[in-house]
Amino acid sequence: MSAAGRACPMRYRYGAAAIARVPLKSVETLYVIGGLYGNLPALDAIEAMCAREQQAVTLCFNGDFNWFNVDDVVFRAINERVLRHDAILGNVETELQAAADAVGCGCAYPDEVDSGIVERSNRIHVRLKQTAAHHPDLLAGLDRLPMFARYEVGSVRVGVVHGDADTLAGWRFDTSLTQDITNDAWLQQAFAQAEVDVFASTHTCLPVLRDYATHAVINNGSAGMPNYSGTHYGLLTRISTQSAPGETIGGVRIRDVHIDALPIHFDMPHWLQMFDSNWPKDSDAWISYNERIRKGPHHPLPAR
Repeated sequence: MSAAGRACPMRYRYGAAAIARVPLKSVETLYVIGGLYGNLPALDAIEAMCAREQQAVTLCFNGDFNWFNVDDVVFRAINERVLRHDAILGNVETELQAAADAVGCGCAYPDEVDSGIVERSNRIHVRLKQTAAHHPDLLAGLDRLPMFARYEVGSVRVGVVHGDADTLAGWRFDTSLTQDITNDAWLQQAFAQAEVDVFASTHTCLPVLRDYATHAVINNGSAGMPNYSGTHYGLLTRISTQSAPGETIGGVRIRDVHIDALPIHFDMPHWLQMFDSNWPKDSDAWISYNERIRKGPHHPLPAR
């Protein structure tokens, strides 16, 4: 399917073996932050979380840190601060370049996603791209970002991707991963080809954690929006040789390494004010995201 917003262009496709060619970066504690979506109060909260850690924290923003930030001030603030840390491309950032193919937002939405959502996402991205054009220095910084990264935390090797093991906008690390056993053969091959024990992803907007005893897949869903019904916090992935200093929303342990989803308790009133100023009632983002931002998605908290 080639319609804008559903297309997955060839330039998004790297294959798991390409990840193994990236040198390992050794860190003590890694925060993988996907789907910030231009939420500046969430970024403030993440930096405060880092300050509470006893070890040095490496931040890796794994794409789609832009989305709702269509005003020049917040677009610049988000990107300047993100680019001080490790980061990889999401489809949102990839399609901000002026020469990008006409694939809309680049989300590669599957068929079951309503066409109205797809069309609104394309229009949101057009508006964001117009803002980005005012900041050529930031676009140059985004253009230098890779599509994936690889880390070593203790004895565990971590592949950080935006979508899945093969494709920047892949959906094979979505919530179906926990039910679809037909993915298992592909996934075991992907672990081997990428030479990693853990994949940390985002892209699909809902969180996933699957434990394979010696391997794991963790998808933080969204750092900048609620991920569960009736909640108001984002999520990030924390991977560390030390246990988390505070609250976690599920986790696993592989050998000497803790892999957890951490809640991001950002200033919701401030965020709503910022969102509403750019996306008033009946705008594209308001129609698609207002209910989720205020009430959370129709996705229950996992049993503890």
